[in-house]
Amino acid sequence: MATSAKLKAGDTFPTMTVQSLEGTTLTLGKPQHGMSWQAIFVYRGKHCPLCTKFLNEIETYRQAFTDSDIDILAVSADSQAQLEAHLEQLTVSYPIAYGLTEAQMKTLGIYISIPRSEQETDHHFAEPALFIVNEHGALHVVDLANNPFIRPELGALTRGLAWIRDPNNHYPIRGTLDY
Repeated sequence: MATSAKLKAGDTFPTMTVQSLEGTTLTLGKPQHGMSWQAIFVYRGKHCPLCTKFLNEIETYRQAFTDSDIDILAVSADSQAQLEAHLEQLTVSYPIAYGLTEAQMKTLGIYISIPRSEQETDHHFAEPALFIVNEHGALHVVDLANNPFIRPELGALTRGLAWIRDPNNHYPIRGTLDY
């Protein structure tokens, strides 16, 4: 049985780059827009209607992320053309990147799926994942799914992140015990 290394809470987030439609290179885990933390939402791609719905829902929580000083970035293994076509179904103002490679998915420990047919998509793709990287470049929150039906509830997530980010709570990275 093959195993895949999964990033653990508290690990230094690996340095990797992806492309934006504007032609810039974005570094995952490196917050932009003056924020100190970054939420990286990995999604399956244009072929997934649940991803489209979830990406649009993230937009409705954008201010809650901003209030907690958390930058948002979404990324998939889609091509530039697939992302451009997908944008027709999206109403988002946060950056979405494309071209996540299979090697990068493996480094992140993401579950990877094979398309059921060419009608679904033309490449292996990531299943949903969320990585919250703190100001020290450490993985503060991680959520990995092996299918499109498991996603964080964004209200609970943003409320929890606001609580974690409150300096009066002194909330550490959880789940760091090795076994």
